[in-house]
Amino acid sequence: MARILRLVSNSAFAGESVPLSQAGPPEDGELLDAYSNAVTRAAETVSRSVVNIDVRKSTRGRQGNQQTHGNGSGFLFTPDGYILTNSHVVHGAGALEVTLQDGRRMAATPVGDDPDSDLAVIRIDGANLYPVKLGDSQKVRVGQLAIAIGSPYGFQYTVTAGVVSALGRSLRSGSGRLIDNIVQTDAALNPGNSGGPLVNSRGEVIGVNSAVILPAQGICFAIAVNTAKFVAGQLINGGRVRRSFIGVGGQTVPLPRFVVRFHNLAVESGVLVVSVEADSPASRAGLREGDVIVELAGQAVSDIDALHRALSDKQVGVHSSLTVLRRNDKLSLEIVPAESTAKASQ
Repeated sequence: MARILRLVSNSAFAGESVPLSQAGPPEDGELLDAYSNAVTRAAETVSRSVVNIDVRKSTRGRQGNQQTHGNGSGFLFTPDGYILTNSHVVHGAGALEVTLQDGRRMAATPVGDDPDSDLAVIRIDGANLYPVKLGDSQKVRVGQLAIAIGSPYGFQYTVTAGVVSALGRSLRSGSGRLIDNIVQTDAALNPGNSGGPLVNSRGEVIGVNSAVILPAQGICFAIAVNTAKFVAGQLINGGRVRRSFIGVGGQTVPLPRFVVRFHNLAVESGVLVVSVEADSPASRAGLREGDVIVELAGQAVSDIDALHRALSDKQVGVHSSLTVLRRNDKLSLEIVPAESTAKASQ
């Protein structure tokens, strides 16, 4: 691009014309080389942090207890051996064994498991461990490069690349709870990729690979890294994620600027209520479909992740203020969040 600008500038001073062929776009080979280099650098940055997880489970059948084997992926996110993966990879495992890129095999111990978000943390004890760099899913944009690394069908450290196809999707977990802020990508995923990292061109993790839609091609999903950060912290601290809930289904929506200024709001987006469960804290508080939640218990609510963070274990049974926008009016409601069950919404 610098060369093109220089040629045009020089021709203007000299009063000459430049053939279009001299100021044309870069050659296809140059673009492909740049793309290849971006994928290669990201894969080299992250691959030594990615692990293969061998899972052994005991199942009861007609012939008594039987051992089943499976595999999935995960990645180190702390230097002392904590590994993020999917709940459906390790849930109910009798034994876990992790294989590192350098060939080392280590037994892993479960730290915490959260089926509601399909995330889990396990740990290994070893030296010379290399954690990934966690990115920020709020900065992810549709169309940007997305690179998946994992062990599909046991083929370790397989790299696939594509783009971020969409943001803000919802995916139902095995527990029946909707996981919000899912990243959709066309980077190919297969059984065994689950739990591996989805990274950007800088090698920063932007999601945890989780699911594919079969038999569709190029429709794959990853749990946003900001959700993973929150869940991992809870699992490490307490072994589980104890949540409160209010009983709504929602989605993140932008707010008109005049509404933000008129009500002097601290956020420029909120959570649109698309459904309210019967006999839930939300219904008892008078929340309606179409309301937009912007604050809970003094915490600004700009998106689904913020609402999940506000609905912590400390809010269970506590009378809390809930600020919502109803059409153009700002209302303050009182709500008492209850403890979340396996099938509860936020």
